[in-house]
Amino acid sequence: MRKIKSRTWKKQRYFKLQDDCMTIWYKSKKAGKAHSTFSVRDLEAVREGHQSEVLLSIADEFPADRCFTVVFRGRRGNLDLVAESAEEAQSWIRGMRKLMENVENMGERERLDQWICDWFKKADKNNDGRMNFKEVRDLLKMMNVDMNEHHAHHLFTMADKSLSGALEDDEFVLFYKMLTQREDVLRVFQEYSGDGQKLSQSDIEDFLREEQLEGDDIQEHARQLIERYEPSDTAKLLDAMTFDGFLMYLGSAEGSIFNPQRREVFQDMSQPLCHYFISSSHNTYLMEDQLRGQSSVEGYIRALSRGCRCVEVDCWDGANGEPIVYHGHTFTSKILFKDVVIAVGKYAFKVSPYPVILSIENHCSIDQQRIMAQHLNHILGEKLLKSTLDGTAPVGLPSPEDLKGKILLKAKKMGGLEDGLSGTGEDSLTGEVSDEDEAAEIDDDNVHRESPRCKMKRSKQRLSKELSDCVVYCKSVRFSSFKHARMHSKFYEVASFTESKARKHLREAGAEFVRHNSRQLTRVYPSGFRTDSSNFSPQEMWNAGCQIVALNFQTAGEGMDLNDGLFGQNGRCGYVLKPGFMTEAERRFDPETPQRRDGYRPLTLTVQVISGQQLPKVNIKEGSIVDPLVRVEIHGVPMDQNKQETRYIDNNGFNPVWYDTLRFTLHAPELATVRFVVEDYDKTSKNDFVGQYSLPLGCIQQGYRHIHLLSRDGTSIPPSSLFVHIRITQLD
Repeated sequence: MRKIKSRTWKKQRYFKLQDDCMTIWYKSKKAGKAHSTFSVRDLEAVREGHQSEVLLSIADEFPADRCFTVVFRGRRGNLDLVAESAEEAQSWIRGMRKLMENVENMGERERLDQWICDWFKKADKNNDGRMNFKEVRDLLKMMNVDMNEHHAHHLFTMADKSLSGALEDDEFVLFYKMLTQREDVLRVFQEYSGDGQKLSQSDIEDFLREEQLEGDDIQEHARQLIERYEPSDTAKLLDAMTFDGFLMYLGSAEGSIFNPQRREVFQDMSQPLCHYFISSSHNTYLMEDQLRGQSSVEGYIRALSRGCRCVEVDCWDGANGEPIVYHGHTFTSKILFKDVVIAVGKYAFKVSPYPVILSIENHCSIDQQRIMAQHLNHILGEKLLKSTLDGTAPVGLPSPEDLKGKILLKAKKMGGLEDGLSGTGEDSLTGEVSDEDEAAEIDDDNVHRESPRCKMKRSKQRLSKELSDCVVYCKSVRFSSFKHARMHSKFYEVASFTESKARKHLREAGAEFVRHNSRQLTRVYPSGFRTDSSNFSPQEMWNAGCQIVALNFQTAGEGMDLNDGLFGQNGRCGYVLKPGFMTEAERRFDPETPQRRDGYRPLTLTVQVISGQQLPKVNIKEGSIVDPLVRVEIHGVPMDQNKQETRYIDNNGFNPVWYDTLRFTLHAPELATVRFVVEDYDKTSKNDFVGQYSLPLGCIQQGYRHIHLLSRDGTSIPPSSLFVHIRITQLD
């Protein structure tokens, strides 16, 4: 097939599915050129036809039925391919989708078997299907284990049932099982087992009640666990669970730290929009930094596919009368506004049915604003909200439930909803078209500092009536003060702040900020000085009840970890209901003094970090092995911000054991997000990141739980995990 990178870069590649049906191998035509592989596990989607900018650029050369795009998880770039024939393209598209489906449907045991099999292949250097002791020793280093050679040889000999001096498939699996003996889990198993050999149904009920603190129909739940996870039919007949079954339960989604019931939409979705935190993206079109990065519709597809519900579109006059999208006054590449609208229309509701907000930063002339309105109306059709829901002037914002399947425009508007949906009746209006011009914000905030984008005064432009009419519930306005807003603002008006201005308001009038956000929407976006497109912590803005906290989705790190953590609940639908004390205007809540609110109930969170399993190797130096430590971070109101660490374990990323206990007091637990971070300790320089997992305190399951770690990109890295014991108790 041809690998396509641009209109001019098209190279022939040989592709082959390996025998394991999990690995795709490819090599260029050049003799001696090294080959590459990727795993089916790394794939997120396969898109047919001209569904990328690259393939659209060569549409006149190659028909759609021969083209497809392979989309990888995380932030890895797509692979655009052209097959020799339509039949061949279909064969690959259907085949890869089927293999991805197989991976999705794998049970815990199958996943682990596959993982072991992958390692066996990596270590079997001469491909003879057997492994001698030297190969096994090398494998242990690759797997992050620095094991005593005598002990390793002892396990090797015990596993070598055929006495051949080499391990074959089944023998290697046996060796692996001996290597990964879970003494930590065995200790818990034996504590609850009546005979030390198995758990009776009654033993399981005791464990669920006393350790996992589960209260709903424990008898039925214990029966289900045996049915679901016990591999031995003999044990099932005895209504019992062996150690293998117990281990599989603890390693499953049910045994994980995240409460599975919180994965579905479980919150009330019928409250006004301003009562929800809304997953929001900044400079959505950018794939990299905001000075020289590539602009792409792929940014919108990726954000919407992650459950983002508010995307940003920076619009400027383009050639041939077509508005363009890019980061103005920088060297970022440009894309057509029309293409952005097509992508949003297509992907808006693939993962969530709840409304999408298009946040427009408008720098266009009247003529090109009219073109924008035409594209919005023509491409989005019924999806674009053009009038109030019942056709009359409403008294409050509608709910996510009311607005299902709708796309809302957030931009300037002539007049208000009270003036009727036709606005003021004028053809155009002079005024500030965009109140989110970062260059102007930088000028306002930093009079004496040089701006990374060229200095420009806030321009007075005319607003087209056609574009104004597309704005209903999200009219962008300039903010003057909380007092002015309280007396004059309308519920449908949205103010936007840079992070520095939002912080200033939070410091000076935290309770007022929270109250303001109980009535209307607020958007906060990163400073224009973040030229590397880094992120601020969204938590401080959530503490003020700000709903639209816009982050650079293309930039991995703590900010996006917290965002993924908060919005990982409620069906990943992009909307999370704020706590009651933030939505009721008469209840005073100041994030600086959370203990002064009605219903104040502080909690203690106790985390015993017990062990780690198969942590990924992060240092590429040969022979280097991880020295892991675990840091537990609390992100919440200022009083709750805290972090504590375990000690580090020397030279063992494979099965480190800590049994270290960390305790935290939480004064506003409803706003707390807990982040577990694993790092490779380095006494001479900065620790290396190994993995993390973030989730809201309210989604934590108590008891003995596994935490399935995520990479820096937010993708899973099975079977890497932490084993912990969690207790959440009420303070007297």
